[in-house]
Amino acid sequence: GNFEVSFEPDPALWEGQHANNLWALELPHPMTKIVWDNPALISPATARTLGVENGQMLRITKGDAKVEVPAWILPGHADYCVTLTLGWGRSAAGRYGNGKGFDVGAIRTSDAMFFTDGAVVDPIGGKYNLVQTQTHDRMEGRPIAIDATLDEYKAEPDFATYRAVDPVSTPPLWKQQDYSEGHKWGMAIEMNGCTGCNACVVACQAENNIPSVGKFEVERGREMHWLRLDRYFVGDDENDPKVAVQPVTCQHCEEAPCENVCPVNATVHSPEGLNDMAYNRCVGTRYCANNCPYKVRRYNYLDWHGHLDDKFGWFEDFPESRKLQFNPNVTVRMRGVMEKCTYCVQRLEGAKIKRKQVQRSKALESAKGSAAVTVTAEDLRIAADSVKTACQDACPADAISFGNLLNTDSRVFRAKFFNEKENGQWKPKPRNYDLLNYIGTIPRTSYLARVKNPNEEMPDAKYRGQATIHMT
Repeated sequence: GNFEVSFEPDPALWEGQHANNLWALELPHPMTKIVWDNPALISPATARTLGVENGQMLRITKGDAKVEVPAWILPGHADYCVTLTLGWGRSAAGRYGNGKGFDVGAIRTSDAMFFTDGAVVDPIGGKYNLVQTQTHDRMEGRPIAIDATLDEYKAEPDFATYRAVDPVSTPPLWKQQDYSEGHKWGMAIEMNGCTGCNACVVACQAENNIPSVGKFEVERGREMHWLRLDRYFVGDDENDPKVAVQPVTCQHCEEAPCENVCPVNATVHSPEGLNDMAYNRCVGTRYCANNCPYKVRRYNYLDWHGHLDDKFGWFEDFPESRKLQFNPNVTVRMRGVMEKCTYCVQRLEGAKIKRKQVQRSKALESAKGSAAVTVTAEDLRIAADSVKTACQDACPADAISFGNLLNTDSRVFRAKFFNEKENGQWKPKPRNYDLLNYIGTIPRTSYLARVKNPNEEMPDAKYRGQATIHMT
């Protein structure tokens, strides 16, 4: 009968300014991973007191005003407090935002715009369907989001390598690619910098013409984001758990499991190390998605860009104004096609074309009319850090580095390796690790393990390592 209520702007819709933005509506909330809705966030202890589960309706009353919102249990939330998200429940937002979510403004007054107390919270029965993009509730002990405290890092700088399981030793399935000339693309993600803000997710969606599919299809596991941000709670649900986030996209494996099983050779390894998709070859068997251990491939079950058999009425009237937002350098995929991260190959190809034009002009100038004009592979090599992927471009924390691993001056090389060799190979940085490296896929995307520096005076400072990690 005396709850505190906090009103928070939605991370994507803010206070409603972006309530009709389709990308924002389907962007998973950083903590709950819920899309298309704004539940009332409560702690596990509060949920037990009220006798409610996820999705059960609550009536929150303040004076003569009241709102009805579904509950969502969030580990780490303060007890006997409720967090309500602004920006939802609008009636005149537009074709996508109208009627989505719940308007909590009725109990928000001019003298308590972002916080109020004395609220009464009652369960009222009934259950509302809330949809998440992340539902698996365990890391199953696997070394995925690896972190350590500063003291642990000082005592064991190679903690990321030790915690990751040794990769299996198997002969290659394919003829090994010679990368001595040209490019060998790779990516490194600094976990110390990533805040889980989702900027990379939206940037990838905008750059690569990735469709939004609606709440019903997300519930069926058909979300189309090429890049996802996994969120893990670390520690005990009841005792101020910490949060770890990890961006996951196509790892562009050197020994890619998806390439082995495609019956029409639609997913192939490029001469520059990219795991490419030939869209017009794909017949939609989905063997590649089943064989991908990272679950980063997306299948177009329907024609999200304006199909005629849309029984849900979602895309039957695809507006011309939305077609103008498409990136002309990227194919708009059709129904029945598998897709996934390409390392923004259109940007790489654009840079190579521009480089070729410049080098040919220089060659012509130096030849001065001579017919013998040659442009070598070295001439066409792209300069270090001259191309950025969309996610790298948008990251406010500058946590993503991408480039040519053959160029020792590139930022991604410096993130992954020391500029010295050990047993004929570049010596890896101690915090650098590959996701699920023990299955032998040899990913091109790697992570720099997070190092925390907790205040020893705080009650939770005794937390160490990867104990009891789970997802809720």
